[in-house]
Amino acid sequence: MAVADDLFRALADRTRRTILDELAEKSGQTLFEICSRLSVKHQLGISRQGVSQHLAVLEAAGLVETRREGRYKFHDLNTAPLRRITERWLVPDAPQPEESTP
Repeated sequence: MAVADDLFRALADRTRRTILDELAEKSGQTLFEICSRLSVKHQLGISRQGVSQHLAVLEAAGLVETRREGRYKFHDLNTAPLRRITERWLVPDAPQPEESTP
């Protein structure tokens, strides 16, 4: 399943997980905002181009959606792929047998 491969590939990188954490905290950020938060909050010395490449991987996996408003491009977290992948393997808990008391 190529979708799952893309998702796990995107999540495998620590910087991409940090970007997702930042978007979970505040969705709808511009590239400038994301870069600033990574630099100040996480002391990550990564270029705007590097962050853009990470965002492209996250977008290809469906974890980030973008929208344009005028000359600004906003990045939003999309958790639907995570829900789908967890539902793939989660099964309802089976009822536990009643324990008999002596």
